[in-house]
Amino acid sequence: MEFTAAQIAGLLNGEVIGNPDATVSTLAKIEEGHNGALSFLSNPKYEPYIYTTGSSICIVNQTFEPSKALPNTLTLVKVADAYACFAQLLALYDSMNKKEAIIEQPSFIHESAQIGQNVYIGAFAYIGANVLLYMGLSLQVTTLAKQVYDITRRELDLGFLGLAEFLPIALLVFVSGTVADRFNRKRVSQFAILGELASALLLMLYASTQPTSVVPIFVIAILYGTARAFLAPSMRPIAAAIAPEGRLPQMIALYSTVWTSAGIIGPALSGFLYSVSPVLAYGSGSGLIILAFSLFSAVRVPATKRGADSGERPTLRSAVEGLSYIRRSPILFAAISLDLFAVLFGGAVALLPVIAEEQLGVGNIAYGWLRAAAGIGAGGVALLLAVRPLRRHVGKWLLVAVAVFGVGTIVLGLTRTYWIAFVAILFIHGADMVSVFVRGSIVPLVTPDDKRGRVSAVENVFIGATNELGAFESGVAAHAVGVPATVVGGGVLTLGIVGVWWFKFKDMRNVDRFEELKPV
Repeated sequence: MEFTAAQIAGLLNGEVIGNPDATVSTLAKIEEGHNGALSFLSNPKYEPYIYTTGSSICIVNQTFEPSKALPNTLTLVKVADAYACFAQLLALYDSMNKKEAIIEQPSFIHESAQIGQNVYIGAFAYIGANVLLYMGLSLQVTTLAKQVYDITRRELDLGFLGLAEFLPIALLVFVSGTVADRFNRKRVSQFAILGELASALLLMLYASTQPTSVVPIFVIAILYGTARAFLAPSMRPIAAAIAPEGRLPQMIALYSTVWTSAGIIGPALSGFLYSVSPVLAYGSGSGLIILAFSLFSAVRVPATKRGADSGERPTLRSAVEGLSYIRRSPILFAAISLDLFAVLFGGAVALLPVIAEEQLGVGNIAYGWLRAAAGIGAGGVALLLAVRPLRRHVGKWLLVAVAVFGVGTIVLGLTRTYWIAFVAILFIHGADMVSVFVRGSIVPLVTPDDKRGRVSAVENVFIGATNELGAFESGVAAHAVGVPATVVGGGVLTLGIVGVWWFKFKDMRNVDRFEELKPV
């Protein structure tokens, strides 16, 4: 299939420099370009090849200005982000060349899903989409925290960053959950991913200006938080909808494995890329989000099962039902509130830029690996749970895991040795993964499908968004009493919460098997 330069520019919202009728039918590296090939130039170190390439069309950044004459046969398409746009075209080209329906195994396709003709669904397509998405987001978040601290050198600003991300999630909780239950969850998720992409692109553009103020970053963080507010309640219930009968815990564990894999690769990449340029880090995150959007768009998701209230508008009254349902279910309330306080008081990750530089005396790359240690610990445990999921005493395991989380946080606050801090983070997030696995299995099992969006929205505020609120609390506390005291104090408070919950919520503590759990 052939494309003209004008068609490519139209798809990418770009500008043609040269012959708009130039055609391409294949892709090639810029150094291996030939007639009829499409290439791209993003990294400046490859610029010499553009003056000798045989490619017919080359996608370049808008800022590119040739230092000498280009080949007469070469047409340029100038775009905002050459790397991301080429990735977008690559996904489009691949999809258009599929001639027949291909569904790789293993895949999680619900029996009610309608599979059309000429469809390609890769193995673990939904999970694969998410790992790319969260890899891009974790890369972005790691870079964002480091950049804010490098600009202001104030722990308090790390707290304000967390607050900027938290506020839209909290304010929209009563809308986002109902939207996820009433409308097509896949479509809502797609719009949310596009919102996260917009925030990544804006951060990339702002970083290119050599910023000295963090106010625009906080504004972009609000946009990012708004997208997250709708993404979690719409995307998370999809796992329960497409999981085979009786295999939800395994699905949760596998999902967690690839999700935490993103938490390893993204932060590690951030450390290296940030050392080169924040623009490169944000641009790479944008490219990963684009690829995730393409993969997720190929997944077939069954329609939401709606209850008697399915025709209602997203009102405050209907949305509060999610919170009311959680409160009426002792096990659900106990599991969510336990993680709420643990994450709130144990939010040491938000202070890692300060811990790395001031307490441990390490640079950008070592900081990136500290953030990656969270993913390594969580990913290792998630892989273990995928192979050997917890089957007995799941309530007690949840409490023990949160206790280990607290102990690891205390060690992190006390140490000034890099490898001890690294191991402490491994244990913190390995324990957190046990908590995520247990809670992630409990919540959908005790929640009817028509309320999962609203319950997930509330859970997103109580758990997911509390990471940002915990960051704000940690930033304020660190500004007042210092980083070590803040981190150690958070760990001690976490242990106290575990003790209270052990005796107060016996129904949750005594949950033995997931199979015992049913919607109330």
